[in-house]
Amino acid sequence: MKKPQHHSRLAIQDMKSILGFSRFHKQMVAATIDLFCLPLTFCLAIWLRYDAFTLSVLQPYTLLIIAAPLISIPVFIRLGLYRAVIRFIDHKIVYVVISGVTLSIIVLVFIAAFLSHMAGYSRGVFGIYWVSVIMYVVASRFLARGYFLNSEASNAVRVAIYGAGQAGIQLANVIRVVPEYKLIAFIDDKKELQDATIAGTRIYSSANLPDLVAKSNITEILLAMPSLTKVQQKRILDRIEPLKVKIKVTPPLEKLVSGELRIQDVRDIEIEDLLGRDAVAPHADLISSCVTGKSVMVTGAGGSIGSELCRQIIRLQPVRIILLERSEFALYSIKQELRAMGHKAEILPFLGSVLDFDKCKKILLTYSVDTVYHAAAYKHVPLVEYNPIEGIRNNAFGTLSIAQAAQAAAVKNFVLISTDKAVRPTNVMGSTKRLAELILQGLAQTKSKTRFCMVRFGNVLGSSGSVVPLFRKQIMSGGPITVTHPEITRYFMTIPEAAQLVLQAGAMSEGGDVFVLDMGEPIKIIDLAKRMIRLSGLEVKNDAVSNGIEIQNIGLRPGEKLYEELLIGDDVEGTDHPLIMRAHESEISWGELQALLAELDGACDRLECEKVRDLLLDVIAGYVPQCGIKDHLWLAEHNMQDAIHGHQPRAKRAAEMPALRVVE
Repeated sequence: MKKPQHHSRLAIQDMKSILGFSRFHKQMVAATIDLFCLPLTFCLAIWLRYDAFTLSVLQPYTLLIIAAPLISIPVFIRLGLYRAVIRFIDHKIVYVVISGVTLSIIVLVFIAAFLSHMAGYSRGVFGIYWVSVIMYVVASRFLARGYFLNSEASNAVRVAIYGAGQAGIQLANVIRVVPEYKLIAFIDDKKELQDATIAGTRIYSSANLPDLVAKSNITEILLAMPSLTKVQQKRILDRIEPLKVKIKVTPPLEKLVSGELRIQDVRDIEIEDLLGRDAVAPHADLISSCVTGKSVMVTGAGGSIGSELCRQIIRLQPVRIILLERSEFALYSIKQELRAMGHKAEILPFLGSVLDFDKCKKILLTYSVDTVYHAAAYKHVPLVEYNPIEGIRNNAFGTLSIAQAAQAAAVKNFVLISTDKAVRPTNVMGSTKRLAELILQGLAQTKSKTRFCMVRFGNVLGSSGSVVPLFRKQIMSGGPITVTHPEITRYFMTIPEAAQLVLQAGAMSEGGDVFVLDMGEPIKIIDLAKRMIRLSGLEVKNDAVSNGIEIQNIGLRPGEKLYEELLIGDDVEGTDHPLIMRAHESEISWGELQALLAELDGACDRLECEKVRDLLLDVIAGYVPQCGIKDHLWLAEHNMQDAIHGHQPRAKRAAEMPALRVVE
């Protein structure tokens, strides 16, 4: 049993050494083989014609046997037969071979006629030789191709293509010339296709998938059904997920209209594929109402939501788009991207902060801005918990500053990007976003010419700090995946969908509106982690699986809660758009709010964290902090005082303090 394995290893090593030859040396090898095989093929033709193989039969043909390769090989070289890459040849090579063999035999016939006017030569020999050489050359090339591909496929990824339609056939054609992949089977749910074959590959029912994966050692399934809706695609993914194979998908149908599919176009499963949400076509009048032909400003233009708003806005043909951003690199990146899109709109990048009232007002007046989309904010919950003063300044007072600048410049529309964390917040970030909402509701009471509104939604996929890229990175590094709590759930939406709905919601504003986006069903984060592991072709580590990806529960971070909500009360109504609702939330009179803001501003200036927290508790209904004060400076200062007075350090007490409440 060991001997065949030894020969097999030698054969693979020989094949690899041949593949390592230069193009010229490979061509020399092929020509040398033909140099020996073409005379043998001529001898075979003589034997088949005369049914004998004696010296007397061969002698008249001696010169022709010698001349056969000397004529054919130059003809083959001229026609480019030796330039063809063996691994990539297809049926077109047959026409080249027929042409080359026919031409070379015509030359041989003329030589025979010149030598003895065909006396003693059988025309049947030339006919048999013509057929034999065509068969030899074609068969030798395809056998070599099969040998190389099979040898390379020994370490190739074994795949099945789900979908035997046009996209599946395109993908199969690509895979056949890519040595890293080996196509094992097609999968299709259409009964009329099942048990048929495409280019020698059989089509199976999806019911056969578990047996196929086990018996044929399939490690990847490529989903090649680009016309599927998201709901249909999710159903298929749900069926495949338990098989613990890696799943990849082809791009959407509109990206395949050129008919050119590349292996690079096949991508890994993304979390949005698991949401099962079909895109709702935007209402043309809504999405363009505040943008087309207008002068538009986006604050936080380099952030996740801000940059996507910019991309969608510039496609709607505004007169100009003004980008306000504190990060130089983020501003440079989005400016370059928008310019590369090739639209005619004027693009004006400004480095600056929404807290700079005078600068913002001057920009808004100078460029006659019609609409402001305010996306600038600190959104990372633990970081804002550690830096509460900066969070309040940027998120709440920044909103006040840019909103009053818009009011002073008579901007027609002002849209705040809010968050589900503003609803019954347990953290400083959520409370500052709710305060920003109250500020706009208060300004709307002043009978301003500016229509203020806010759009509230949950997590967006792929945003900075999102859990999805973190999980993907942890899976790629072999784990563990870190989950803060086994019961934590979140709403998810793609960034493009959220931005599109923000643009439409802004057009429906009547002043002071709180719009809430339909986020679908909340997703349990630990379930999301498990699905991402399984759809990567791996397993979750447990008592039965020792080499899987471990999931570790590390505990809730400061300010984090288990469940997010989108509504404070139950007073909500639909709008003209099926995914946008209008909520009627409680307000604070503008006069009362101004007094509270003035007091909060003073407390922030004095870095009085305890006073700041008390004021937030007074003004934000439902705010119940999940943890003690985490501001680093405040803790350091009070630790020093505690050390002087001999008390237990406040930082230690804060760390040991149980959460005041985890909102469920």
